[in-house]
Amino acid sequence: MRFSTISLQASFLALASLAAAEADSDVLNLTSANFESTVSAEPLVLVEFFAPWCGHCKALAPHYEEAATALKDKSIKVAKVDCVEEADLCSSKGIQGYPTLKVYRKGEAAEYTGPRKADGIISYMVKQSLPAVSDVTAEKHDEFTKADKLVVVAYLPSSTAAPAAEFSAAAEAHRDDYLFGIVSNQDAAAAAGVVPPAIVVYRSFDEPRSEYPYPIGGANKKEIEEWLAELAIPVLDEVNGETYSVYAASTKPLAYLFIDPTASDKDAQLAVLRPVAEKYKPKINFVWIDALKYGDHAKALNLPETKWPSFVIQDLQKQLKYPLDQSKEVTTDSLKEIVEQFVAGSLQPQLKSQAVPETQEGPVTILVGKNFEELAFDESKDVFVEFYATWCGHCKRLAPVWDQLGEKYAAIKDKLVIAKIDTPENDLPPSVPFRISGFPTLKFKPAGSKEFIDYEGDRSFESLVSFVEEHAKNSLVLPEVVVEETAQKPLTEETKEAEAAHDEL
Repeated sequence: MRFSTISLQASFLALASLAAAEADSDVLNLTSANFESTVSAEPLVLVEFFAPWCGHCKALAPHYEEAATALKDKSIKVAKVDCVEEADLCSSKGIQGYPTLKVYRKGEAAEYTGPRKADGIISYMVKQSLPAVSDVTAEKHDEFTKADKLVVVAYLPSSTAAPAAEFSAAAEAHRDDYLFGIVSNQDAAAAAGVVPPAIVVYRSFDEPRSEYPYPIGGANKKEIEEWLAELAIPVLDEVNGETYSVYAASTKPLAYLFIDPTASDKDAQLAVLRPVAEKYKPKINFVWIDALKYGDHAKALNLPETKWPSFVIQDLQKQLKYPLDQSKEVTTDSLKEIVEQFVAGSLQPQLKSQAVPETQEGPVTILVGKNFEELAFDESKDVFVEFYATWCGHCKRLAPVWDQLGEKYAAIKDKLVIAKIDTPENDLPPSVPFRISGFPTLKFKPAGSKEFIDYEGDRSFESLVSFVEEHAKNSLVLPEVVVEETAQKPLTEETKEAEAAHDEL
């Protein structure tokens, strides 16, 4: 009986602790009973659809709680739905993974595309709560220009004066990215030291204030967007899972300095790169990255040694890598030299490649970085290539079908090559006009050409054969297989008796 009493007490304490934790939380718990009434009544609600067992949800939880508390003071509600308890509700909302975050405006949902850290969530939702362009008064001017990392303010004679329409169009397109305001009060403009018309960007990094450098009257949405995209990227900043998309969206190459962030001379290592970054920022984006956390990324960029700091330039468009030799010391001079060569076009990319196979005896030809041009661009042959990754589940399922395809045409390898390449382990040469972004990717090059055709059909053997037969330029006639017949020996009396006995059985 005593054991039962203690167990009950422990259960009550656990329930009490859970209730207290939920009571202290500023995150609303939504269920099928109150979901629609809550999101329909509010001008703005952020909702997380989660599962208690989800690791990413657990990592998000403290940031979500912190953001909810900060946003409560701004009258922005933050809520969550337990998709284990509310499976039907989550299914009706099209939730397929956890955590999924959605922004609701009077019941209308939009995908949350912001960061997953507290300050990023707060910044994103504050922007969502404001009009695309806010009217900024003299009293609120200083506060507004410091409200985010990048704030854009148009100072105009009136709210409709040019280029107000183009400015508003840019604001609508980028309300998730930047904070936009308009000042039409001349006293407020004078207090800010701005002569209208003008557009000014205020930043919490690098140069804190930049004015639109072109004739303001002819400013259009596209030019404003391009100017902001340039200013949004710092001269030198950390790149991580939260910020990589900003750099990936840029057309510029990306230069990485891999460092140990716990090193006592971290700031000194960054100072070595900064003057080079300042000089070449118009042509290259510069970042530093946590080498301890992203060591595998360093290897993918052809920095094989765990030696920090290390430096590499990546052409994101062509997926080419230009690492600084890791045997060299990372100095301002060595960084300046490699960047100058890259900008001048005289620096050769370093291509990762597995060893060229000594023989190609199997039905599927093995391509690597070093032999890709020679074999894949052979104009005398039709070439069908699978670009795969060893860890890819779809590639593993395709493997026996691809081998079967190779076996079918093995007798005419001099006319048709069925090939494959382990893409993460082999860089494609600069001469290849495409890059691979998903696995498996199948491409076919007809004989007499160097142009590849994308295969977009299903991955059955029959469909692959049909595709080959449709696009191949060389003859696909397979040689006849000659079956040698064994000469028949005359039957002896003993043999006749044995066969007769077999027939009787």
